[in-house]
Amino acid sequence: MKQHYDAFAKASANHVPLSPLSFLERTAAIFPDRTALIYNDRRFTWAEVMDRVRRVASSLTQLGIGPGDTVSVMAANTPELFELHYAVPLTGAVLNTINTRLEPETVAYILDHGDARLVIADTAFSAVMQSAFQLNGKALPAIDIVDPDGPGGERIGSETYEELVAAGDPGFAFAGPDDEWAALALNYTSGTSGRPKGVVYHHRGAYLMAMGTPVAWELPRHPVYLYSVPMFHCNGWCHAWTMTLMAGTIVLIRQITGEAVFRLIAEHGITHLGGAPIVLSMLINTPEAQRASVPHKVKILTAGAPPPAAVLAGVKKLGFEVMQVYGLTETYGHVAQCLWQEDWDALAPDAQAERQSWQGVVFPMTETIDVVDRDNGRPVPHDGETQGEIVIRGNTVMKGYYKNPEATAEAFSGGAFKSGDAAVRHPNGYIQIRDRLKDVIISGGENISSVEVEGILHRHPDVVLAAVVALPDEKWGEVPCAFVELKEGSRETEDSLIAFCKGHMAGFKRPKKIVLTELPKTATGKIQKYVLRQEARAMTETTR
Repeated sequence: MKQHYDAFAKASANHVPLSPLSFLERTAAIFPDRTALIYNDRRFTWAEVMDRVRRVASSLTQLGIGPGDTVSVMAANTPELFELHYAVPLTGAVLNTINTRLEPETVAYILDHGDARLVIADTAFSAVMQSAFQLNGKALPAIDIVDPDGPGGERIGSETYEELVAAGDPGFAFAGPDDEWAALALNYTSGTSGRPKGVVYHHRGAYLMAMGTPVAWELPRHPVYLYSVPMFHCNGWCHAWTMTLMAGTIVLIRQITGEAVFRLIAEHGITHLGGAPIVLSMLINTPEAQRASVPHKVKILTAGAPPPAAVLAGVKKLGFEVMQVYGLTETYGHVAQCLWQEDWDALAPDAQAERQSWQGVVFPMTETIDVVDRDNGRPVPHDGETQGEIVIRGNTVMKGYYKNPEATAEAFSGGAFKSGDAAVRHPNGYIQIRDRLKDVIISGGENISSVEVEGILHRHPDVVLAAVVALPDEKWGEVPCAFVELKEGSRETEDSLIAFCKGHMAGFKRPKKIVLTELPKTATGKIQKYVLRQEARAMTETTR
């Protein structure tokens, strides 16, 4: 009987390559007059977005851009960057969005390593781009995004983005790739140790990510989404494609402040937004006078460093409903979620916040996430105590690292993607990160979770942000060292915070040094622990 089942061949009628490009075609056809994008005074309907995307893709083709070419873009969250998530792959090219906070040296490396054929840059970042060109010894063809609401900057290109729109063909063929495995995007990791690695996404993965997110987040049709996640980071968690699928209205924001977020929520009726835990802290610490009232429930997806339970509890008091998710650049963004369980309703608020801070269970489109022993690859027991490494299998795992087969092979060894995150698994199967493996502090043979210590520090009412790293120590090998950002006007001192810690954690876990300072952060709000580790080592060296 088997031969009868094997007799069928794939045909154009029953096998179409998956691509998120199809979402725009569908939404523009069904909801052409609905508002798609809002950016300050600029508004575009879905029909207008479709027209502009076709025109830009047409102009890029006329410039010689085609399948397999890399188009590097350095821009803020503006309509142009959203449209390029469709226009670039529509030509068959690969979209490389660059972190807007990077220094010229790293930008130069990305342009060179990523084989950029064309640069599209907001004039606000033209000086960085020009310096990168000089470092590489060559200027690439460039297109300028001129944002009338931006900070300005010199033009470096031969044309502007709007000139691409004006010159393009509105009848440009709208078609996805012949192969869903084709490269769609190239995203570089933060490069906290050594050179950043280029992570390659394919059309299939982005399509499935966009399909899985609405199920996991329970997105309704026509959400009003504040795009507070930088679109250069995991392609904005792939929400450019997700919100198109849901025919949402996307409110774009160039620079995030607590006051601006509250204002836009009230002005546009924002229903959903995303952001790193630093965005949650920003909302909590926005002065009362700068908070517009939020008369309706707003759902927040938060990811990045594990959010402290105290921060989650504080945001809930403001009327926000927060879901913690977990993922990496290598997994297109979020692939695990802390799905609320009904029996948690009876828990005390602090216990609920603690559960919410877990990384949880797999997203619908994720095949498997496990926590395994690094030595033998076996799953750790579900006891909430035994640490292992998170490993991931599924269609939303990268193709691999661009031009780095050795790193790709290492990341995939064992049959799953190795995350580098240390975690435990609770009896209910939920995963909880204890630390990045490189951030675990081993003091006198005891493993100390920096995340745990940070969570306790965040309980202090004057602590805005806290990060804990290892401080070299002659006796114990290393001890916890905390870097703390306080509320403006706080009178807390190192001694008073150490005294606070004494009442909340075991002696060996307590920070032996607390530095009061503004914490260094990436453009996505992650605290740059590698910078703090360097500072801790430098402190040790100066005391010898």
